[in-house]
Amino acid sequence: MIYHIVKDGEFLTCLAGDVYEPASLRDVGFVHCSSEAAVIPVANDYFGGALEKLLLLRVDPTKLASQTRYEDAVPVDGMRAAAVPDSTLFPHVYGPIEISAIDGIGVLGREAAGYTWPEVFAPTDVYLRQVK
Repeated sequence: MIYHIVKDGEFLTCLAGDVYEPASLRDVGFVHCSSEAAVIPVANDYFGGALEKLLLLRVDPTKLASQTRYEDAVPVDGMRAAAVPDSTLFPHVYGPIEISAIDGIGVLGREAAGYTWPEVFAPTDVYLRQVK
């Protein structure tokens, strides 16, 4: 599995029919994703000041129509992730993410030291029914 971090409100506004198309797809040509090991460092580095809850999309890359490439980190807004080693390769999805490829949606926990792994991942259809 690969993972995509997104602010709760942004996820809903980026749904277009049966696909998810975040702004990064338009801006840099791909969707930023992470391995499981990189999720928490990335969340802490890039979303430390976020006021709304962060969702973690668990994506099955074998169900994507678009190509997934493992590449060096691409800084967001001129930032460089401090907690992620330079040797880490990140999965970049070069196209929209089909809703059917999202295996589950979790909410990242937050403590004084930073973000924590979601307690549960809701099935995508269940999550979407609850928020719509």
